[in-house]
Amino acid sequence: MTYNNERIVQANGVDLCVETFGNPADPAIILISGAPLACSMHWWEDVFCERLAAGSRFVIRYDTRDFGRSVTYEPGDPQYSLRDLAADVVGLLDTFGLTNANLVGFGVGGWIGQLVALDYPDWVTTLTLISTRPNAHGPTDPDLPEHSEEFMAHIGTALEPDWSNRAEVIDYIVDFQRALSNTQFFGKATKYDLACRIFDRAANIVSSMKNPPLIDKGDRWRERLGEVSAPTLVIHGTEDPFFPYGNALALEKEIPDAQLIALEQMGHELPRAVWDVVVPAILRHTSGG
Repeated sequence: MTYNNERIVQANGVDLCVETFGNPADPAIILISGAPLACSMHWWEDVFCERLAAGSRFVIRYDTRDFGRSVTYEPGDPQYSLRDLAADVVGLLDTFGLTNANLVGFGVGGWIGQLVALDYPDWVTTLTLISTRPNAHGPTDPDLPEHSEEFMAHIGTALEPDWSNRAEVIDYIVDFQRALSNTQFFGKATKYDLACRIFDRAANIVSSMKNPPLIDKGDRWRERLGEVSAPTLVIHGTEDPFFPYGNALALEKEIPDAQLIALEQMGHELPRAVWDVVVPAILRHTSGG
């Protein structure tokens, strides 16, 4: 399997693998992945990127550290923090000669987007937060809902695969994605293709699976959300088992003038069934008014 449009760039002092869609003269959108076990650029499906590009946007997707062809570290020893991942976004923009961009972050990618908007506000034109929450892993705030009991039961019973066995790892990733999804939206073929891409492109699949949860999350930022100056769109599934919907309500309330789109019955996912809502919403939000 080859990916001819990908390239390695230096950003924030590390190698990151990127791919672009559309005309570089158009307003830029940078897609920040962060679904559990799937911080690969290919979490953002090709057709999704192409639809955004067809709306006169220059779309950038990239592998976060320890995924795909980007820089990797020894398993159990991620030498970077959540703040480093935020600085990577700014480094990517600088590499492309951009002074600002529209940020779209999913899950943990939404954490990264929030930190970029807070720590590097001049670089952020707009912010779109999909299926995320206003704090990092660990004991959550008492007013925010935690992972669902059903999802935690899946985590507690799932058997770790033989990481050298391609079929086992792919099945493990697909089953994990199924646990995040509402059954009516789950597309096994799509998730299988994603899992294949994750495994086949990984420099070290064990690092991909085990390092991201270990990174240093750093200081809290929820108390700073009132400082976010970028126009913010929050998109969230009402049946999200990973970051339940109450997290979206908190983001809407605490980020000034944030707008919320609730995707009824959707889990922690971005299935094709909702693209006719999500893609136009992102294009409107990034249209400059």
